[in-house]
Amino acid sequence: MKGKLFYIGLIISFVTAGIAHYMHLNSTLQFVIACIAIIFVAGFLGKATESVAHYAGERVGGFLNATFGNAAELIIAFFLVRDGLFGVVKASLTGAIIGNLLLVLGLSIFAGGLKFKEQSFNVKLASHNSSLMILGVVALFIPAIFAGGLTTKETSTMSMIVAILLIVAYLLWLLFSMVTHKSVLSDEAIEHGEAAWSKGTSILFLILATVMVAFTSEWLVGTLEDVTHRFGLSELFVGAFLIAIIGNAAEHSAAVMMAMKNKMGAAVEIAIGSSLQIALFVAPVLILVSFFVSGTPMNIVFSTYEIAAIGVAVFITKSITQDGSTNWYEGLLLLVVYIILGVVFFLV
Repeated sequence: MKGKLFYIGLIISFVTAGIAHYMHLNSTLQFVIACIAIIFVAGFLGKATESVAHYAGERVGGFLNATFGNAAELIIAFFLVRDGLFGVVKASLTGAIIGNLLLVLGLSIFAGGLKFKEQSFNVKLASHNSSLMILGVVALFIPAIFAGGLTTKETSTMSMIVAILLIVAYLLWLLFSMVTHKSVLSDEAIEHGEAAWSKGTSILFLILATVMVAFTSEWLVGTLEDVTHRFGLSELFVGAFLIAIIGNAAEHSAAVMMAMKNKMGAAVEIAIGSSLQIALFVAPVLILVSFFVSGTPMNIVFSTYEIAAIGVAVFITKSITQDGSTNWYEGLLLLVVYIILGVVFFLV
């Protein structure tokens, strides 16, 4: 009965959000309805991810969740790049990275830690994740430092070369972690019980949930401009926090669900894996795409605020996850840092 009520709520909220959007109802009303719809859609995506993870393993399941979750963000960012709104794109990418590292991972560790005294995941995977996060910071920090002495053309050339290098590094990481060193980086086998659906149905529902996430995210983002102006919020805060939180709502739910079932390996893969994917793949792809769809290509030079926020997020995440074990207090520390950054971005 409880399951049926959930799916009824999922269908009703999704259809209502679509009607509110296409009938151009009051933007605040659209925003509220879309938020409710995203809660149900996020729960659906979480269930589909857990079922896929039962067949594919926690790492692959978490990777698929991060990938499908970022697909909606990539589509939205593509249209922003096409319109030349590079500032909003960079702010939203920054928000997505720090949101996954601090908010998603923080909530997962905190919620899981309240239920289980200590949770663990592969320590070698934690070490590699730390190295990749540092690579992402370096790839943003170095261009920002030297961009002042370069011409516009040289900055564009540098951005394209760095973007290509990051994409290659990310693809080779997938080869390393899921093919050549899969057994070394996998968590120990855990009994998951019965899956909610068959393998084929699980994959189908994962794709369907992702499509629903894409629609609800777009509907929600479409109302942000009016809502934020009405409440006097800054563009930087909206891009780095509101859009990021909304765009990653599905991943928030899925990661927390995994952690509360003592599947921290999957939760870490969703949170940190998603941040790595954004920094090393999504952002570089958008830079390359901008060369073809925009008259003025986007560069890889982020603002000092954005680089500082990402650097701080990477530093504390590395510190907390490097031993391969977590507890609720460490999750609280991540959330405190996220709130501090949110306050600063709101006031800037």
